[in-house]
Amino acid sequence: MRIFGIITGLCALFCQATAQNIPLNKYGLAVLSSKQQYDQLIKADSNQRLVNLEHYIPGIRKDVRYATTNNFTKQRLYTKTDIYLRLPAAKALKAVQEALRKKGYGLLIYDAYRPYHVTEAMFKIVPNDLYAADPRKGSGHNRGVAVDLSMVHLKTNQPVAMPTDFDDFTFKAHQNYNPADPVVAANRKLLRDTMTQFGFKGSSTEWWHYYLPDYKRYPLMDIFF
Repeated sequence: MRIFGIITGLCALFCQATAQNIPLNKYGLAVLSSKQQYDQLIKADSNQRLVNLEHYIPGIRKDVRYATTNNFTKQRLYTKTDIYLRLPAAKALKAVQEALRKKGYGLLIYDAYRPYHVTEAMFKIVPNDLYAADPRKGSGHNRGVAVDLSMVHLKTNQPVAMPTDFDDFTFKAHQNYNPADPVVAANRKLLRDTMTQFGFKGSSTEWWHYYLPDYKRYPLMDIFF
């Protein structure tokens, strides 16, 4: 445990040192914005590496809404549909996928790593940090350790029933909403229980949003991969 603590502390110090070498944006935040900065980061700490989830997790599904106009902004925010997370988050998500597979389910990813400027665009449209991350703070998505997701039935490859669709900003999307349909309630509970079992923390207002609690170990980024 002592060694782990030392390693964690060194990583935090490195991230702080790295941040000091990066020009601050208009909000006073250090945001990695070049491939060179990213390469230096992962050279010092391999856990900072972003991995392609489709390559890393067999059978994972995706529905990247922000690469279409079928999202709350009604704008196409991504030009590609690749989904990435930092290595520790990807490892945890792989364990989630395996646990769900044994019960007949699989993961469906809506969004994972999100470049910082996309967060800025979202907040202009929905300036409410209950639903859209405030760019003055940045997002777990910008750090590569937050993921928006649901589940699919492996037999049918169809999404399971949840309280709402993705990016529904009503009370029905909140974790303390009680669905009338017991199947919907059970689906949401299975996802939440499995995600938290493997180290993720959930949002109180979005049933689909999960992140690693130590997200501040990972710097904000504004790079497309």
